[in-house]
Amino acid sequence: MDLSCPVPITNYDKITLAHGGGGSLSNQLIEKMFLKELGNSYLEEGHDGAIFDLPGKLAMSTDSFVVNPIFFPGGDIGKLAVHGTVNDVACCGALPKFLTLALILEEGFPMEELWLIIQSIGQAARDAGVQIITGDTKVVEKGKGDKIFINTSGIGYVPEGRDISPSNCRPGDIILINGNIADHGVAIMSSREGLEFETSIESDTQALNKLVESVFSVTKDIHVLRDPTRGGLSSSLNEIAKASNTGIEIYEKQLPLSEEVKGACEILGLDPLYIANEGKLLVFVPEEHADNVLKAMKQLPEGKNSCIIGRVDNKSPGMVRMKTSIGSSRIVDMISGEQLPRIC
Repeated sequence: MDLSCPVPITNYDKITLAHGGGGSLSNQLIEKMFLKELGNSYLEEGHDGAIFDLPGKLAMSTDSFVVNPIFFPGGDIGKLAVHGTVNDVACCGALPKFLTLALILEEGFPMEELWLIIQSIGQAARDAGVQIITGDTKVVEKGKGDKIFINTSGIGYVPEGRDISPSNCRPGDIILINGNIADHGVAIMSSREGLEFETSIESDTQALNKLVESVFSVTKDIHVLRDPTRGGLSSSLNEIAKASNTGIEIYEKQLPLSEEVKGACEILGLDPLYIANEGKLLVFVPEEHADNVLKAMKQLPEGKNSCIIGRVDNKSPGMVRMKTSIGSSRIVDMISGEQLPRIC
């Protein structure tokens, strides 16, 4: 993605308090920057909200993004905000259609950096096939924020026949994932702390709605979808096991993990099961459909490394176990603290 376009001409090279005051500078920011990159018929109406039609049952999600640093290998806070909310709506089994966008800016934030983020948001939304239809901007005094925080809400509709819920998990379900875990958290940490490894570790941030639709193209009999973000794979699996009162077993030998991330985790004493992802999809599907769903996932770039990582059973209801590479079994509990703060 080319983000080299010059900043739209304004009289200011940094955000001022007046840019959040609702007056002429606010309008200048909206017209010259936001509408220039994100404009569509809904935004151009100039309402404080948006009026739209969607068929059938609706799904909605909201999320706030406070990542540090705001630019990192493989993405930035803008791309992350779009992908995170699109993925949450898609994991309800819905087709994401619209997003809201709210920015909290710190006084003094460089206009050039804001423009790069807005461009990234626009490109990510277009790639995911969603529109940003309403939003808000606030500015806080210098020292009262940290550059930029973003809140996005997303809405979509659930096609008939889909029923996705953590409580739908059933014994015998096969668990699929679309690729390497822990890339995002390690990329953020290495960028934040200035750590250098032999090869660059990039965030996996990406929209998953097209991958979700490839899953449903095989069968509507999908029980659970989840993107394992904060808390990593462990937290998501534990939440699902508890909600469905089932046992989950994963296989250490089959967990996809790059050598670079594995090495970084070993050096830093981190467990990749607890590190955040931003472009991973967990799919719980009855065994009779697992091979065909896996094949469909592998047809897309975001699913080319998909694999089976576990199974649901009746053992130890509400718990997650891992069969280790040496054949033993250990409990995989939820993380009790925060390994890496401010990663999304």
